[in-house]
Amino acid sequence: MPDPLLIAKGQREIVVLPQMANRHGLVAGATGTGKTVTLQTLAEGFSRIGVPVFLADVKGDLAGISQPGGNNPKVAERVQQLGLSDWAPAGSPVTFWDINGELGHPVRTTISDMGPLLLARLLNLNETQSGVLSVVFRVADDNGLLLLDLKDLRSMLQFVAENAAQYKTQYGNVSAASVGAIQRGLLALEEQGGDRLFGEPALDLDDLIQTGADGRGMVNVLAAEKLVHTPRTYATFLLWLLSELFEQLPEVGDPEKPKLVFFFDEAHLLFEDAPGALLDKIEQVTRLIRSKGVGIYFVTQNPLDVPDRVLGQLGNRVQHALRAFTERDQKAVRAAAETFRTNPALDIERVITELAVGEALVSPLDEHGAPCIVERAFVVPPRSQLGPISLEQRRAILGDSVLAGHYDEAVDRESAYELLKAKAEAAAAAAQAPPAQGASAPDDSGGAQPQGRARSSGRQRESMVEAMEKSAMRAAGSAIGRQITRGILGSIFGSKKGRGLF
Repeated sequence: MPDPLLIAKGQREIVVLPQMANRHGLVAGATGTGKTVTLQTLAEGFSRIGVPVFLADVKGDLAGISQPGGNNPKVAERVQQLGLSDWAPAGSPVTFWDINGELGHPVRTTISDMGPLLLARLLNLNETQSGVLSVVFRVADDNGLLLLDLKDLRSMLQFVAENAAQYKTQYGNVSAASVGAIQRGLLALEEQGGDRLFGEPALDLDDLIQTGADGRGMVNVLAAEKLVHTPRTYATFLLWLLSELFEQLPEVGDPEKPKLVFFFDEAHLLFEDAPGALLDKIEQVTRLIRSKGVGIYFVTQNPLDVPDRVLGQLGNRVQHALRAFTERDQKAVRAAAETFRTNPALDIERVITELAVGEALVSPLDEHGAPCIVERAFVVPPRSQLGPISLEQRRAILGDSVLAGHYDEAVDRESAYELLKAKAEAAAAAAQAPPAQGASAPDDSGGAQPQGRARSSGRQRESMVEAMEKSAMRAAGSAIGRQITRGILGSIFGSKKGRGLF
């Protein structure tokens, strides 16, 4: 049985039991009260007992978990204050990831893996537009066309729009306005660099669940300083990752320790303006993923940021100070106080507003899965470095990684865009070729039409293959047109590139 994780110390030591760590948790508190340090303490604690960790570094100061600490005078003071005789500086094994591929290994998924529900959330689509996107996915599946990257999806959107009448009976109505809204969302996403998220090689989840040579769990750090400025992209990507873990990992019941611990920082971004269908999915994943051995720890400023149906499933709690300046703040203080198991020696509602930096109200689960009586305590300082690391240190870690070179180069294999484009080029070549001498053209009934006979004035019905070929030709032309337009108008719209998409 792995040793308990010491996370805080007050009148006694407060620990998280590894066998209860996959029953999720919450770290909450106002800005500057110590949430990030608590996250780092928990992450390196899990790593020490052999549990891999995934976390997003939204402020750029969690990379220090890779280096031994001990040089911070505040840390030394806290170690002495708490009497931590066995405390020693130590870094954790780390793998860096980055959607942009700048500060870590590139991390990608495919359009098909993301699916229409999460992609609709990413593009901020309404219900009608989301329905159209689902139709496009279904048409692609039924015709064996892979959707790997944004150009694949654009080609399919254009094809389905141009053949909407053909699909209306089988799949439902597809309006040009909805397709246009989706295309605009994709263009804006691409301008923000979101297209780097989609493609191959896609992330292999097994690469997140690794241990180092010494048996410590790998700490996977996602560089999210830029990503968090497009909050829907940030939240959707992390939710996709949780969903993939839920779908792919086998059932393990209640293990002695988690298979993976997942920290969701800035958790309010996950729930803001989320439609009901998405909230249902989040609740389902949170409720059931613990049976896969995965613990989720939400990190947020205000416990009210997390819906009640999710909050009720977060057993291990660390509550830092809250401010009670506004009516909503006061409501948050009361709500936080009411969720703890009462301690007769503490006026919890009052104490929450008085906690010092690094101090918290802590209530983990006991060996029976029941919340412990809440206690006031100081969080144990991490053994690793507080704050960022240098670019040289980061590059050295990336160079020594077993994944070095594996994800670096994007692969663009044959998929929907390439197949449609190839058919369009073949059709164009056939149309330009002169007809054979004496050849006859087929009439509407499938028979031959003699040379010189006037063609029917009515437009002949296109076959599906012909429609796809023409659609692909137009899609290729549109892509070139967009590039030319951006080149001409770049100076006009350049000022918008730094803004968040949503």
